Amino acid sequence: MKRITAIVAAAVLAVAGCGSGGSGGGGSGNRLSIATGGTTGVYYVYGGGLAKQLSANIANTQATASVTSASVENIKLLASGRADIGFSQADTAADAVNGKDTFTAKQPVKALARIYDNYAHVVVSPGVQAAKVADLKGKVVSLGPANSGTQVVARRMLEAAGLNPDTDITKQQLSINESVQAAKDGTVDAFFWVGGLPTSGITDLATSKPDMKLLDTSDVLAKMQATYGEQYVGLDVDLATYKLPGTVKTVGIANVLLVPDKMSDQLAYDITRVLFEKKAELTAVHPEAEKLDVQLAQQVAPVPLHPGAARYYQEKG
Repeated sequence: MKRITAIVAAAVLAVAGCGSGGSGGGGSGNRLSIATGGTTGVYYVYGGGLAKQLSANIANTQATASVTSASVENIKLLASGRADIGFSQADTAADAVNGKDTFTAKQPVKALARIYDNYAHVVVSPGVQAAKVADLKGKVVSLGPANSGTQVVARRMLEAAGLNPDTDITKQQLSINESVQAAKDGTVDAFFWVGGLPTSGITDLATSKPDMKLLDTSDVLAKMQATYGEQYVGLDVDLATYKLPGTVKTVGIANVLLVPDKMSDQLAYDITRVLFEKKAELTAVHPEAEKLDVQLAQQVAPVPLHPGAARYYQEKG
């Protein structure tokens, strides 16, 4: 994973350009790198659709979606100038602007929009006995890749269930792609994934292994809210999304679209404009884009809203 991350970081370096300080249509053009997530997650699919729309609808702009470990890595790429737009979970973004937990200092990022909600998936491999998060004690469990928002949530969920993520399970740090394959192979008992509906990797697993399970995690929600605030909410997963029967309750967390705080107001305005003007085209790429809403989009606290995005929302009333 370290080698893969290094390659991805190099790729991001190669495509990142003047976007963070650009004017959104200057003569030299904007090369925008969008930091997303794993290839079978929603961030990557959504980001690829957004890159296409930005390239087509902002003058002299070429946007590219890059594979990453997601939220934590994306924020670090934005802060270091190696990416221009990044997807992140709201809890990770809050930690970033407050300089807490994973982040040792406040990160220079601002938000363009709240875009849709993530669902915590706790996937149990076929044949493994577990009915709740606490039942994962003693089992081999992937918490998601290092520098991911999934791992942040997974650790908090385990702690809320009374488990130590470092000693009460045999910890793995696998990407969504690797987690799905490991569940198929029986080399992990369970894995965490925090993403939108549907996540194609889990659709693939459910198709090939319909005896997999998604745990009801509602019993850890109150403890997480007591510890971290109301950023965590209760959501229902209609398992028909994955062609499975029933519904499970789980922990939800919003997603936000972030940019470096030094991005020009005009470029931030233009990105936000395209995001909403091309909602139909983005929804055709992934159904989570249907959740875009001008009023909801502004609910990004404690992350500051970028002034360029704020101007777009003011114009929309």
